[in-house]
Amino acid sequence: MSSDCKFLDQAPRFLFFTGKGGVGKTSIACASAVKLADAGRRVLLVSTDPASNVGQVFGIAIGNQITAIPAVSGLAALEIDPQAAAQAYRDRIVGPVRGVLPDSIVKGIEEQLSGACTTEIAAFDEFTALLTDSALTAGYDQIVFDTAPTGHTIRLLQLPGAWSGFLEQGKGDASCLGPLAGLEKQRSQYKAAVDALADPQRSRLILVARAQPSTLREVARTHEELDAIGLTQQYLAINGILPESATAQDPLANAIYQREQHALADMPAALNSLPMDRIALKPFNLVGLTALRQLLSNAAPLAMPDSEVMPALPAANLSTLVDEIAADGHGLVMLMGKGGVGKTTLAAGLAVELARRGLPVHLTTSDPAANLTDTLNGALPDLTVSKIDPHAETERYRQHVLSTKGAKLDEQGRALLEEDLRSPCTEEIAVFQAFSRIIREAGKKFVVMDTAPTGHTLLLLDATGAYHREVARQMGDSKTHFTTPMMQLQDPRQTKVLIVTLAETTPVLEAAHLQDDLRRAGIQPWAWVINNSVAATTVHSALLRQRAANELAEIAEVADRHAQRYALVPLLREEPTGVERLLALAGGQTPSPLVPTEHKGEG
Repeated sequence: MSSDCKFLDQAPRFLFFTGKGGVGKTSIACASAVKLADAGRRVLLVSTDPASNVGQVFGIAIGNQITAIPAVSGLAALEIDPQAAAQAYRDRIVGPVRGVLPDSIVKGIEEQLSGACTTEIAAFDEFTALLTDSALTAGYDQIVFDTAPTGHTIRLLQLPGAWSGFLEQGKGDASCLGPLAGLEKQRSQYKAAVDALADPQRSRLILVARAQPSTLREVARTHEELDAIGLTQQYLAINGILPESATAQDPLANAIYQREQHALADMPAALNSLPMDRIALKPFNLVGLTALRQLLSNAAPLAMPDSEVMPALPAANLSTLVDEIAADGHGLVMLMGKGGVGKTTLAAGLAVELARRGLPVHLTTSDPAANLTDTLNGALPDLTVSKIDPHAETERYRQHVLSTKGAKLDEQGRALLEEDLRSPCTEEIAVFQAFSRIIREAGKKFVVMDTAPTGHTLLLLDATGAYHREVARQMGDSKTHFTTPMMQLQDPRQTKVLIVTLAETTPVLEAAHLQDDLRRAGIQPWAWVINNSVAATTVHSALLRQRAANELAEIAEVADRHAQRYALVPLLREEPTGVERLLALAGGQTPSPLVPTEHKGEG
């Protein structure tokens, strides 16, 4: 099949779309499925995204059963619900021991299965059959997956299967191997599924990114990670590129165009070898067949009516949040969110504004792609900067566990412990321990953290009680005062968590899921920050004005449903790098809300 997109040329049976939240993988997966069906193929579209909106895109209810898309001959869809799959998986493991083992042990098993690893494994469990059971998908020429299994999931499944007794005997450390304890029976099926993923005659992975340095760095890491475990048939789709035709007489649009072109020219070398497609930014929401059929076409986009006058948005700007944070004099400020939403820049902006006010600040990150030195491009007297190296911290943690717990094990037990420590979650725990050392400083100064531990990490560390309860047990009945890192994170007087998102459907849904994870770990987010908002600035380009109008529903969703307080940060003409621009970002020097020139004074 010939297509405007390389990734659809001579497509194998299985197509997997992967990428961070908000890059548009669901829209591209849906558009690809429609294009294949329109060409006469029988296509099954499968979503394993917890924030799936495939049904919303097509305007019908889909759910966890194969459902025909009436308006597209030959197309059917299925939405696997990872949360429901995870619950069924937990019930299958815990059910047989409930009432047999003491309640405290059963509760511990449930807690160990409450993290994100269980959800990942359960979702993979659900669609394994689609990869390996030919009878189940015999009626389809091609299967299109929205959200591929991550390298994290596949590395878990490639670890040996002798953990059940090892974990039960307490030889393993806090890791994400708990979810795998009941999987030995399915291991041959999982191996067949991973083999299918790695077979270029059967499978193709499409890495979806945006033309942003941080997103391109992340997708380069994903490419290298998947390539290293044998998934070599990869294509790159860079989505949402502002066309040059949309930049006329609009300084902001022109600046964005130039910025994106520089990002593409300077993309990581690892990506240059991949077949690449560039997909233009569209002015319309990608809902409905007409829009989907336009997405992958190089033809001129649909004409859109000029957007109406934009209302003044009631959100605070970032400086309002800084005022509240600064009033405490010290404390921990954690910025959380998915990749590509601008956490590093916002963390740096908060830190320099607090330091400008004469407050002592330690700014730190564990993001391998973050370059705080480049972002700051300068110094302030009250600001110190550090970067946690995840690889170094992981190796330090591994050596500590092997020299303590491993010293007491026989050769077989030590070998299994080493396998446990190769689990992807080991890095999360090691990084958290490094964070814990820095957290102690927040009693005397501000500590601003970029790429804070995920809700998943926090559940691993606290829901299983590995650290927190051990400290409590060692203290016994003594009246000695103690504070664990988790206690500090759970105390709103000591810690403020800011969730960063974009005013787009998937990033808001993913941020809401992160908030749920944090709340399960006993942490209440303090505020949300909606970054890079077109609706919070002034644009003249018809394309961008329509995009601004599309943001309003997502901003309202955050304001009305999710956030106790929130701030809106406008899309800026220049990248906020360097102390001066960061101070402008965090100090309230933001453009006024969008009011088109020809309508000033209305609304």
